[in-house]
Amino acid sequence: MMKRVFGVVIMMLVMVGSVNLNAELLPTSLAITVIDNLGNIQKGAKVALYDNEDDLFNEEDAIDQGRTDNKGRITFKKLKPKVYYVRATQGKKTNEGEAEITGKLISGRKNKVNIVIR
Repeated sequence: MMKRVFGVVIMMLVMVGSVNLNAELLPTSLAITVIDNLGNIQKGAKVALYDNEDDLFNEEDAIDQGRTDNKGRITFKKLKPKVYYVRATQGKKTNEGEAEITGKLISGRKNKVNIVIR
């Protein structure tokens, strides 16, 4: 009986340890797909990621930025599991006033969001 309890305790410790290890080994990332109000992907849209609402509003101190690929996607890697602010633009189209904030990112996962520009 004691061996069985000991085995269960060891197994639980290994499982808890592997969850923490996965969170540390797998980087937290954010994959953004930019679409227009008709659902069309937006190739080459400029996307900037901000730490707070003031930086978003002033469009300064972006954590990272880039352009979407041919599928309208861009991925930001090695992020902290927190809320981020996003600005996406393509010509005169922007997401200003809509979907500018992500939910809190899940640690060790590729988090995904769609941003609609109008």
